[in-house]
Amino acid sequence: MVGCCGFPVSRSRYFSRLRAVELQNTFYNNPSVEEAVRLRSSLPDGAIVTIKAWQALTHSPRSPTWRRMKRQFSKKVLNGIGMLRPTDENRGLWREVREVAKALRAEFIVFQTPPSFGYSQEHYENALRFFCEIVSDSPAPIGWEPRGTWHENPKAIKDIAERCRVIHVVDILRREPVMFDGQDIAYIRLHGLGGKGEVNYRYKYTDSDLETLASKVRRLIDAGIGKVYVFFNNIYMFDDALRFKEVISKVCNEIGCEVV
Repeated sequence: MVGCCGFPVSRSRYFSRLRAVELQNTFYNNPSVEEAVRLRSSLPDGAIVTIKAWQALTHSPRSPTWRRMKRQFSKKVLNGIGMLRPTDENRGLWREVREVAKALRAEFIVFQTPPSFGYSQEHYENALRFFCEIVSDSPAPIGWEPRGTWHENPKAIKDIAERCRVIHVVDILRREPVMFDGQDIAYIRLHGLGGKGEVNYRYKYTDSDLETLASKVRRLIDAGIGKVYVFFNNIYMFDDALRFKEVISKVCNEIGCEVV
């Protein structure tokens, strides 16, 4: 699956060239089920949808992204939500996300945690409990894109992924995913190369970058991964996704896989 994180062009133009999209509005403000039903019905038949889970589950209310949060929470609720804590408040928000994912017929749910949710024993235990609790009643496979110091602790990521059956979501041009036995899905989010941090949205991928990406995707397929999602998340994402689709199509013609 090749697509973009959000719609960089009009939907009609987007779906004339690509079938898969990772919805971003679900991160900033989880829609109502009714809104999700309307959105799904507005998409063309055959559209493949994944979603980015609501920031109220993954981020602290002090996060800059909360400036776009429309929902007002009481102080009591605010004290119990965010940062993947296995609290009653977060469990309630997860139920809302779960119902929206069902209404959207989402194929995958991405949880992205910020650098402030770096590796610590407390964060490890919270992530383990939270993911292992929700995965059994999720309507779609769950992925986790950790940021910050988790990258220095791959054994902790693997333990959570393996025990909870959660897919490690990565920018594969920056680092390799942590895999577990029996995993048959890989999920790649590409945020640009270079820059000082983990993202460089102004980056435009070169032909060489896309060839490298295709070789890494091929290795995943050769290792037994049956479905690979590749989503671009940079200013030039639409053009880069179309260019990559051409590159990976040549690979799939050689090895007999399908590009969507």
